[in-house]
Amino acid sequence: MMREKLSLLDTTLRDGAQMADVDFSLADKRHIAALLDGLGIDYIEGGYPGANPLDTEFFAQKLKLQSARLSAFGMTKRAGRSAANDPGIAGLLAAQADVITFVGKAWDYHVHVALGCTLEENLENITQSIEAARAPGREVIFDCEHFFDGFKANKNYALQVAKTAHAAGARWVVLCDTNGGTLPHEIARIVAEVAEHVPGSHLGIHAHDDTGNAVANSLAAVLAGARHIQGTLNGLGERCGNANLVSLIPTLLLKRDFADRFEIGVTPEKLATLAKVSHTLDELLNRAPNRHAPYVGASAFATKAGIHASAVMKEPKTYEHVAPEAVGNKRRLLVSDQAGKSNILAELERIGVRLDKDDPRVARLLDEVKEKERLGYAYEGADASFELLARRILGQVPDYFEVERFRVDVERRHNAQGDLVSVSEAVVKVNIDGETLISAAEGEGPVNALDLALRKDLGKYQRFIEDLELVDFRVRIFQGGTDAVTRALIEFRDASGESWSTVGVSANIIDASFQALTDAITYKLLKSGAR
Repeated sequence: MMREKLSLLDTTLRDGAQMADVDFSLADKRHIAALLDGLGIDYIEGGYPGANPLDTEFFAQKLKLQSARLSAFGMTKRAGRSAANDPGIAGLLAAQADVITFVGKAWDYHVHVALGCTLEENLENITQSIEAARAPGREVIFDCEHFFDGFKANKNYALQVAKTAHAAGARWVVLCDTNGGTLPHEIARIVAEVAEHVPGSHLGIHAHDDTGNAVANSLAAVLAGARHIQGTLNGLGERCGNANLVSLIPTLLLKRDFADRFEIGVTPEKLATLAKVSHTLDELLNRAPNRHAPYVGASAFATKAGIHASAVMKEPKTYEHVAPEAVGNKRRLLVSDQAGKSNILAELERIGVRLDKDDPRVARLLDEVKEKERLGYAYEGADASFELLARRILGQVPDYFEVERFRVDVERRHNAQGDLVSVSEAVVKVNIDGETLISAAEGEGPVNALDLALRKDLGKYQRFIEDLELVDFRVRIFQGGTDAVTRALIEFRDASGESWSTVGVSANIIDASFQALTDAITYKLLKSGAR
C-alpha cells in the first residue's frame, strides 16, 4: 500500500523560545537548526524577523541546511494599508528564508476586538498577504490562530478563514489550538469537518499542551485527515509547551497504525539519534534532561521490580513497547530494595562484570544494596556509586586517596564594594601514599568550595581529574523531623562527554555531599585506569 507523506514543522526556535526560562543565543539557534536538519525535519521555523534583533540577525544571512526548509514567521498585513506598504510584510520578504508562515485570526471575536476591523477586511488581509509572499516564489504556511475556539463560536467564519488561505495559495493551512484547551475527540471531529472544505494534503495541526493532550491531539488530527504537524523539541513552548516532536516522531515511525499508512522525513537511522538530539537541547539550555520523558528519558526503558527484570532479560519485546536502541536509548535494570538477582546480574554485565547467578558475591551485593537503601541511599540515579559498591565487594577498587579531615566555613560579610555577601571556604586534608596534601578553596556555596578544594591538588592523580565538571547537584530530605536524613546526588561530566552520578547519605548535608564528591572522583580515577 502506498504510504502518504506527513510533513513536520519544528517551531522550537520561535514558539519554543516563548517558554519561561528559555533563552537562545544566535549560536544556539544555528546549532539547534543544524540538529533539526540532521534529524530529518521538513520545516524549521526560525523566528519572527523584525520582532527582536536576535531573530532579525538570524535571518540576515542564508542558513546552510541539507534538506529542511527554513521558515520566517510573522503576521498578516494590517488593515487599512496595502501589503506593499506594510513593514511587517517587508521584513518577512527581506528575510533569508525559503518559507513564510503567516498567522491570522480565525476567531471572529478576535477580529473585532484585537484587530479592530471587519470580518471581510480580515479575509482580504489574509488573501493579500499570502499573494504578496507567493509573488516572488515563497512557499506559504498559514496558521489559523485560535481556530478551534473560533470554530466553536462561529463555525462558518472559521471555515471561511481556512478556505480563504487555501484559495490564496497557502501550501499548508494549519489549525491552531492556541490556548491548548481542546480535547482529542473534539480535534478529530473538527479536523474531519474542515477536511471536507480544505484537502487534507494541505491541512495541518498546531497543538499546545495546556491539558496535557498536545501529542494526542496531533495524532488525532492526522487520523482525521491532517498531513502536516507542528511541534517543538522536548515540548518547549509558552505556558505548558507545544506538541512534543520527540514523542511524536517515534510514534509516527514505529507504531503500526501510523507507520503502515504514513512516511516522514525522519529515517530509522536518523531516529537512532533522537535521544542525543533531545539531550543536546537540554544541555544548551543548561538543564537536566527529564529522566521520565517518553522514549528518550533515562528511565524510559528502566525496570526496577525483580520479577519484571527477569522477564525483560529473557523476552524484552514483551515488556518494552519499542526497542530502546531504535530511539538512541538503552535498557536499564535498576538496582534497588525491590530488585532481585536478575537486576544485579544485568547491571553487573552492563559495567563489564560477569558472574554466575549462584556466585555468593551476587547475594552479598544484593543484601548490601538493600541495607544501603534502608539507610537512605538510592542507586537508580547513581550508577557510578553502584559500580563502586559492586567493584569494592569484588576487590577491584584501589585505595587512591584517604580523606583525613575536611572543614567548611560559611561567612556572611561585606565585600570591598560594601555589598553583603555569603562566602564559603573549605579545607581538605588527604593522604596519598603516605604523603599529606592540604588544599583550601573559596566557592559560591559550601559544596562548591569543597569540590574545588578536593580537586585542587590530588598529587599524582591530578592529571586524571583536570577535565572534570560538576553539572548537577540535587538534595532530598529522606526522613523528616529533627533526625532528618539527607540524600545528595551529584552528576559529573568529563571532556569525553560521558557523565555519571553518585550518591551520599548523612544526617549532615555537607557530609552527604562530600561522600558523593569523593565517589565521583574515585569513579573517574577508576575508569581512567589510574593506579
